[in-house]
Amino acid sequence: MAIERHIEAFLELLAAERGAAGNTILAYRTDLESFASFCAAAGQMITTADHALIADYLAALAAAGLAARSQARKLSSLRQFYRFLLRDGVRTDDPTDQTTAPRLGLSLPKFLAEAEIDQLFAAASDLPGQQGRLARAGLEILYATGLRVSELLSLPANALSSDAAILLIRGKGGRERIVPLSNAARNAAAELRAHHAKATRFLFPGRNPAEAMTRQGFALILKRVALKAGLDPARISPHVLRHAFASHLLAHGADLRSLQMLLGHADIATTQIYTHVLAERLQRLVDSHHPLALNVSSSRRRDD
Repeated sequence: MAIERHIEAFLELLAAERGAAGNTILAYRTDLESFASFCAAAGQMITTADHALIADYLAALAAAGLAARSQARKLSSLRQFYRFLLRDGVRTDDPTDQTTAPRLGLSLPKFLAEAEIDQLFAAASDLPGQQGRLARAGLEILYATGLRVSELLSLPANALSSDAAILLIRGKGGRERIVPLSNAARNAAAELRAHHAKATRFLFPGRNPAEAMTRQGFALILKRVALKAGLDPARISPHVLRHAFASHLLAHGADLRSLQMLLGHADIATTQIYTHVLAERLQRLVDSHHPLALNVSSSRRRDD
């Protein structure tokens, strides 16, 4: 079918030229097939859909209660698909050009306080056996580097085996970046590696030592650590630890450009979500050192 051929060609482009991960390609496929079904129900084809049909699709998504962020993601998938068709000569226009994305509310990243990070590390240290080793290594590496969970679980078995102070990571879109390593992260990795089976290929092995641990498996370990630490497991995830890494660095004086490089963000606008941490730090600085703030504080003490 011609329509399917175009979708497949687009997905192959994502994989070959942009290095898109399997989950990313699956998300694009789901978005495009969903819109293709909507087009078919309206008696049209995805390859010939116009601006009005796309607007109707977004309106239907909103009416069904789909979150604005999810609507925006689906529109982004359509935009990239139609730009591909335009470049490939299948279309002479881009029907998404005049389509406005739904407005998104400010979504601040969830992150943990430094004291809560300490609680997690203490709880992981109390876990016995292989789960304890996996938990300690995972926490140490995630909090020291800000890696994505996919990047963590794809680390080879010999990762962090040298005395190097940095680690080269290939992240989203095949982009490479350098992240620093702590002695604690290297030591935790060494302890984990010492108990690997001979056939182990990944630093975080699954039940089959030749395969990497799944995200679900690692999430279960974090849940157990959270419960032992007395924290709500719903608040703990690899991505929350990545946010903690970023937020705590900013709180201690890191700049946004350096943080962008460490996180592997292609656009600094993505990193700017953490500026709320900078705002809080600057407010504390003003409250603690500005003469007017000090005078107000002194006046209040005299009034008391």
